[in-house]
Amino acid sequence: MRAPAPDSRAVRRWLSGLTSSNRSWLHGTVAAGTLAGVATIVQMVFLARIVHLGVIEQAPARMLAPLFLGLILAMVFRAMAQGVQSHLAAKCSEQVRRKVRRQIHQHWRHSGPLVLRQSSAGSLAREWIDHVDALHGYFARFVPQITLSLLVPLIILVFVLYLDWLAGIFLVLSAPLIPLFMALVGMGAEKLNQQHFEIISRLSGQFLDKVRGLTTLQLFGQTSSAADLLQQRSDQYRRITLKTLRVAFLSSAVLEFFASVAIAVIAIYIGFGLLGYISYGPSSELTLFSGLLILLLAPEFFQPLRTLSQHYHDRAAALGAGAEILARLESTDSASVVVEHCSDEAQIRGSVANNDAIELRDVSLAFRQGHQILNNVSLTLNRGDAIALTGPTGGGKSTLLHLLAGFLAPDSGDINLFGEPAGSFAFGWLGQSGFLVQGTWADNLRLTSPEASDIAIDTALRNVGLGPLLDSRESGIFSKVSEDGQGLSGGQARRLSLARTFVADYDLILLDEPTAGLDTDSEIFVLEAMHKLSLAGKTLVFSTHHQALLALANRVLRVSDGEVKDV
Repeated sequence: MRAPAPDSRAVRRWLSGLTSSNRSWLHGTVAAGTLAGVATIVQMVFLARIVHLGVIEQAPARMLAPLFLGLILAMVFRAMAQGVQSHLAAKCSEQVRRKVRRQIHQHWRHSGPLVLRQSSAGSLAREWIDHVDALHGYFARFVPQITLSLLVPLIILVFVLYLDWLAGIFLVLSAPLIPLFMALVGMGAEKLNQQHFEIISRLSGQFLDKVRGLTTLQLFGQTSSAADLLQQRSDQYRRITLKTLRVAFLSSAVLEFFASVAIAVIAIYIGFGLLGYISYGPSSELTLFSGLLILLLAPEFFQPLRTLSQHYHDRAAALGAGAEILARLESTDSASVVVEHCSDEAQIRGSVANNDAIELRDVSLAFRQGHQILNNVSLTLNRGDAIALTGPTGGGKSTLLHLLAGFLAPDSGDINLFGEPAGSFAFGWLGQSGFLVQGTWADNLRLTSPEASDIAIDTALRNVGLGPLLDSRESGIFSKVSEDGQGLSGGQARRLSLARTFVADYDLILLDEPTAGLDTDSEIFVLEAMHKLSLAGKTLVFSTHHQALLALANRVLRVSDGEVKDV
């Protein structure tokens, strides 16, 4: 279950924490940007000097040649500094996004499949890809530009004050208006961007769900209603996108208006001063060099603020995406709770933990009030036993398996698997539907054992009865298979998943209804494979109603009415 959306202050604190961990890259980016700003001033000095000497003093070309060389060198240095700035900014963003994806991945790993199943795969993919990528502009452009929008204009202002203090005062008076109106516009942009990310996440999840269930929708004649729903969601996304763009354009227009007015005022002052119409203050001392240099530097004074305005929507986008990511990271319904809880309990009771048994002490779990699935269950399962869980549908068999796997956290009690807390012990798992990935048979078996040899994979496949099918395939273990098991029957796909347990050599194997929905031949192969695992000394815990599987077990437990009892 997702946590409620965090407030903007929490998101800003989270972003600040990410910023603090990458200070070195940000400082390098700001230093390179500052050098680019200084190079810009030097470039404008050379340009104004060339024009002054060429127009006023009629200097020959040989006197201007060194100035042209200096101008070219300043332009080259400025370009190099801007290139270094972009490179360092990209590295900073890369480090931040890598850290955030690591946090999301760790949360997914701790949450387990049951918790993640409550969220659409489309929403999860959107968070992993687009939401994290939305942080790029914030850290690569906006954060360093905040400092640059203070440093570079300040350096230019000092230089302009040295040339003409009255022109400097015009810059000082006009500069505060720009961030003020940017902030006013940005208040609306922040909320719109958060709505934008919420809507696109919902749209992504619904679209993926409809595509996956397209066959079912066709069978029940619901394709039209599904298409109408997607159309409504798409139109809603279109409207919020246009609102976001409107705010972004408004922000840029406000900045350009005030910057243009300020530059126009300075241009009027310089022009009247050079013509002799203004004699107040330093205006009588204006020359073509100083006046032109001030005019050239005035746009550069506002350029960092312009750039900040262009990237202001990156801040709004990062706040919107960060709210979604932080809501995911702060979700409390996570298996990490049970891992931490059991770790603490294991430390407290470490002296009595049994390294040769699975132990449940006073475990209780209720999905809703008044509906107790397990009630103070205490149980010990010995290493090497084959344990069958039976009982009525909905009695808690699958829930007990999920607790042992660490997919669920108990409301109370302690679970230890051979001395280790649930959720931290490596085990084999076979759910009611096999899990496959796009690739080859070998790729699927190497999910749990990346270093497995071709011979080990071949042996594992034959152990689950896929030998004849393997021999009939020209590509052998490198035969292609899709996520939905295309080219394999349901039983064959289930056995392919079961083969992972032979390759990985787990001590504990949990199976949820391993023969459910299989034909007779597939049932026999699964039974034989489980028998081989039992003979190899593996601990098997499986839920079933199948009589042959019950006969395979050396201990049968009935799970019903919140209790677990031997049959």
